[in-house]
Amino acid sequence: MHRTEGLCIGAVVPRTGRLARLGDPLAFVLERLAPRLTHLAHGSRRLPLRLAWRDSRSDADGARRAVAELVRDEGVQAVVTTDGTRVLPAVADSCEVLGIPCVSTAFPWQTYVLDRGAEPGRPFRWTYHFAWGLDDIAAVFAEMWERVGPRRTVGCLWNDGPQGRSLRHPRHGFTPVAAARGHTLVDPGGYREPAAGFEQHIRRFREAGADVVTSAATVEDLALFHRQAQEAGLRPRLITCSRWLAQPRESPATDGLANTRIATLVYWSPRHPFRSSVDDTTAAGLAGDYRRSTGKPWLQLLGPAHALLEVAAHALATAADPTDRRAVAEALGRTRLSTVAGPLDFTCGPTPNVALLPLIGGQWRPGPDRQPELALVTNTRLPRVAPDAQLTVGL
Repeated sequence: MHRTEGLCIGAVVPRTGRLARLGDPLAFVLERLAPRLTHLAHGSRRLPLRLAWRDSRSDADGARRAVAELVRDEGVQAVVTTDGTRVLPAVADSCEVLGIPCVSTAFPWQTYVLDRGAEPGRPFRWTYHFAWGLDDIAAVFAEMWERVGPRRTVGCLWNDGPQGRSLRHPRHGFTPVAAARGHTLVDPGGYREPAAGFEQHIRRFREAGADVVTSAATVEDLALFHRQAQEAGLRPRLITCSRWLAQPRESPATDGLANTRIATLVYWSPRHPFRSSVDDTTAAGLAGDYRRSTGKPWLQLLGPAHALLEVAAHALATAADPTDRRAVAEALGRTRLSTVAGPLDFTCGPTPNVALLPLIGGQWRPGPDRQPELALVTNTRLPRVAPDAQLTVGL
């Protein structure tokens, strides 16, 4: 395939398969920014720039093929992605092997770093990530548990995949923060997705007197747990859940969670007081554009997806030579940039190659059109965003 001249930022986007819905924000951002990012100012020069994308097909092999195609067919100077927990590392690892600068977002940095085998003193050479940590999730969730009461006994509904392994990490995982705040975690062990049943978990939670449950389950698995817990007489006063439950549910009236008190993490919303470094669009403006264009409610991934392109464009603009991939990677490593997702600083992260986004707490509530709305209920980590509701818990 003939390559178009000029600079190119490539995106790996899930457009088919189980993660396709989570690819909608990045696909929208690519379409929105393509006419705005046709050129790049580099010193006194104005260089042509284009955006290209390939479908990961929501699996690791598809992700690796997508990176290879972007390199071979498009001659990309950088790759961006928001793909899932198993797929995103495949994108990053492919870029590391091929020597392509990569920026990713959307899941905890510990999972990104530890599952990819990084070691202290040996950071990645080409790949960068911005998000939040498992410790940040634990702090936000613990703050919400404490609305139920101090020193809770919390049942852990964690799978046996990358999420569960990271959450259980003795030093970088969930437990150290929760235990330091006086909470006791009850973890009956991992389950394979999709789950066949949660009888063992429910029995252990009841024996321990857990009245709060925390999870990183899929909607389907959490609904199965909720139904079986109700049948067994276990009625948690609050469920905190990250991962899929940080996004609006596709079938809230029939998914089995309609009347469940679910709290989650919030990393971006239209109420966040940030602007795009590309065109000065506000968070509220970006969310409004998404709704008008797609007819769908905004997703939290929208802000970080937009920030991916902002960071990649900034790195090209500030690299000593934007056509030299090593120079672009070095520019990523020194990036400090205000984006529509918030300020990102890759020079002082918790570990090399990582920048942090702050987390606050949210809870799903019924909206006026019977669709769930995400209310903001805590703001300790980001006081500039005012809560708009009180957390509600069961009796």
